[in-house]
Amino acid sequence: MDEAIVLKYEVSPDDFTRAGEASSDVKSKLKQMGVPPDAVRKVAIAMYEGEINMVIHARGGEITVTITPEKITMVLADVGPGIPDVELAMQAGYSTAPDAIRSLGFGAGMGLPNMKKYTDDMKIDTTVGVGTTITMVVNL
Repeated sequence: MDEAIVLKYEVSPDDFTRAGEASSDVKSKLKQMGVPPDAVRKVAIAMYEGEINMVIHARGGEITVTITPEKITMVLADVGPGIPDVELAMQAGYSTAPDAIRSLGFGAGMGLPNMKKYTDDMKIDTTVGVGTTITMVVNL
């Protein structure tokens, strides 16, 4: 693979039946490319967590995945409410998910901590009332 491969996905708001489709698609494509299993696992977990967050909190958005020989970069951009307190949101177990979402088994407050745990680099750019862009990198 000499050139970057770019994949784009639309994430629908409140659509739990399709949540996870983008991360599953990326996972299968990375496997086909022969990306090491550990890196595939990290990308799949981090991206799934981000995708679920977009469905729950952010009225959907767009995910762009760029694959190069050196790294996999995932950019998750939404036009949701933004994150008022990133430090608080990064704490394991902290969640603003409504009870209806929790009753579905989501919203345990592990999304952002897991996204950070399973990536080599993660940046959160958020503005309340405008949206959030999270950039995650898994080195190869």
